[in-house]
Amino acid sequence: MKFCIFGGGSIGGLLAAGLKKIGVEVTVVARGAQMEAIQKDGLRIIKADGEHEICQLECTDDTNSLGEQDFLFLTIKSPALLPSLDKICPLVGKNTTVITCMNGIPHWYFHKIGNKFENSKIRSLDPNNIIDKVISPEKIVGAVVYPASTIVEPGIIRHISGNRFSLGEPSGLSTERLNYLSNNLKIAGFKAPMQKNIRDEIWLKLIGNLSFNPISALTGATLEEICNNEGTEKIVRKMMSEAKIIAEKLGARISISLDKRIDGARKVGAHKTSMLQDIEARKPIEIDSILFAVKELGELTEVNTPQIDTILSLISQKAQLLNCL
Repeated sequence: MKFCIFGGGSIGGLLAAGLKKIGVEVTVVARGAQMEAIQKDGLRIIKADGEHEICQLECTDDTNSLGEQDFLFLTIKSPALLPSLDKICPLVGKNTTVITCMNGIPHWYFHKIGNKFENSKIRSLDPNNIIDKVISPEKIVGAVVYPASTIVEPGIIRHISGNRFSLGEPSGLSTERLNYLSNNLKIAGFKAPMQKNIRDEIWLKLIGNLSFNPISALTGATLEEICNNEGTEKIVRKMMSEAKIIAEKLGARISISLDKRIDGARKVGAHKTSMLQDIEARKPIEIDSILFAVKELGELTEVNTPQIDTILSLISQKAQLLNCL
């Protein structure tokens, strides 16, 4: 079986190194300095306990040379998906399974959802159905990614915490490909539970991302600082509440209370969210999948989202001014 990790960043690197260790045929698609470093010296993983591990990986930016893959992990950020379709296309064949490892609402969300919203489209993610034409929803296995990691410098990744990749078919069924993926990731040292309703877990992570990420990017505050400030904590709670109502109207269930979700973020401590890090680095930020899409789903379900709308307007303007769209 041929595995490809499309996106050689911190999450893609962790996946590739883990799979390579167990003898899986895996290739990383990366670019620039990260690709050059991996090609020259391999990928170095700095584990949470300080131990270093070097993994020699096949790495390229030429997807035409790789051909169709059996399993394709998309470990890029959501703003990069549409611009990357030309490079993704050669990797996708009739029997390719595509695992979406991106934050927020995925383009396939309504595929086999099993209710009145079946096959609805999310215009803010795929306005012209371009993604669907390259990556048809039937090929998808959903994933929710929990590891915290960062690129220290090209070719070097620091794994801070977490090793869970929750997996699930859009239909909720237990399939042969889902079991195969889960088993391989477990052998590679990851937690890879198979979820009957992957959308529940998408929302559980999303209510944190859609609130903490833009507030941190607007204020420069860490998770701990946001949670311990009465004003920003109140905004977080309102945004989460709006999103929770939307999720429930769409048939999803968020299994923990908002208090517990906020307390969990507080315990992470002085951590900068990925959106704040991207703003500081002047990189594109993930607002389409975690904010615009949720606003659109609010309109679909007739749920008012005044707090989400306000924060979306503010972070959109900041991103535009800093050229981070």
